[in-house]
Amino acid sequence: MKIGSIDIEKPISLAPMEDVTDVCFRQICKRLGADIVYTEFTSSEAIIRDIPKALRKIEITEEERPVAIQLFGGANSMEGATRKASDLKPDFIDINCGCWVKNHVARGEGAALLKDLPRFEEIVKSTVAATNLPVTVKTRLGWDCESIVILEVAKMVEQAGAKALTVHCRTRSQGHQGEAQWHWLEKIKKVISIPLFGNGDANTPEDVKRMFETGCDGVMIGRGAISNPWIFNQAKHYLKTGNLLAAPTVRERMDVCIEHLKLTIDRRGVGGVFPFRKHYVGYLKGLPNVSSLRHDLMRLVDLDKIIERLDRFVEQNKNIVA
Repeated sequence: MKIGSIDIEKPISLAPMEDVTDVCFRQICKRLGADIVYTEFTSSEAIIRDIPKALRKIEITEEERPVAIQLFGGANSMEGATRKASDLKPDFIDINCGCWVKNHVARGEGAALLKDLPRFEEIVKSTVAATNLPVTVKTRLGWDCESIVILEVAKMVEQAGAKALTVHCRTRSQGHQGEAQWHWLEKIKKVISIPLFGNGDANTPEDVKRMFETGCDGVMIGRGAISNPWIFNQAKHYLKTGNLLAAPTVRERMDVCIEHLKLTIDRRGVGGVFPFRKHYVGYLKGLPNVSSLRHDLMRLVDLDKIIERLDRFVEQNKNIVA
């Protein structure tokens, strides 16, 4: 599978997720086997206005490569934002044409483009024209089950110059509800020659294998990585051997949690403890006896005390496999 100079056989990538896939989480997932990572989706309008929060979202590091910057917005702002993002030297630029969230759709962004294919095409073309980097697209099957347009969209984005396509196999109206309709991947693959990534409900190594069996070139994992960033190495091992790796131990889970927290504090300062709290839910998911631990972690702000509390939890549950 090739995108520009990137050449990876059966890549498994980390999906762009707002308020989740910041540089620290991307580095964790990269170390745990993610082949390609994406920044949080970022407003092109905010980038051309030099909004500090937006500019921080598209910062990247060498440790993450290959890494893509994902943008969304209108044709005019996408051109300027793409030029600015390209100056940061990501490996490629990805266009979000699939966000289902109401406030973005109301502004004609994200999945709203599935109801306006000429505008969709214009945005892809203007983005491609604004950079020498490869441009890719992420979208959904259609607006709803009565208006699935993905085959038309797939051919259109390839003709407009996109170098790869990722499809979340749900419609906009589904959001994250219901089952992803993977059977569309086989149909999409037949009408395009660029690489195709499947996305949606790939939460286990077995899911990843079944998604590849549709014929797609890569698999993108989103929510499944939040509580299990080990999914990338687990899936690769399963694809290669047919055997499942043992689940991480409590010690291994807490070690990665601590590593992630330290990266966040290094990047954001001691105040990084507060935005990090949302990640505790993922690292503790499925573990027993966590109610008092969660309560303590929501109060603690000192790194050493947090580590001490996590170490005490490990000692109390050292014989448990996650």
